[in-house]
Amino acid sequence: MLHLQKLCVGADGPEDLFAWQESRPDQWGGVIHVTRTRPKRAEEILAGGSLYWAMKGALLCRQKIIGLEPVTGADGIARCAIVLDRKLVRTRPAPRRPFQGWRYLEAAEAPADAGAFDPSDSLPEEIRRALAEIGVV
Repeated sequence: MLHLQKLCVGADGPEDLFAWQESRPDQWGGVIHVTRTRPKRAEEILAGGSLYWAMKGALLCRQKIIGLEPVTGADGIARCAIVLDRKLVRTRPAPRRPFQGWRYLEAAEAPADAGAFDPSDSLPEEIRRALAEIGVV
């Protein structure tokens, strides 16, 4: 199994991603994120992989990848729609430097889950990170 990691531009935390995705329609059985290129290691990703979202310098949550579909942009250029399960899962914060596009993430290097995302949870991300550093979350 193989995962992807991607910067979540414009989101300060999982709450922002959740709110944006709630406004998006279902496509191919989930919410989509369109990217320029289709992963060459698609079979490994579709064998249970997730998309780990980097926000504010750390991987903070993930979503299971349920499909990779070809799409054509309004400009006529072929792209790839990453189809994601709507369920967000928080992860232990894992620092990441800024990068463009997506990157592969080996299963052994993926951060551990920290529980299902709850939109009613109002714990600030800074406190959540501090708790994770001391092993509480």
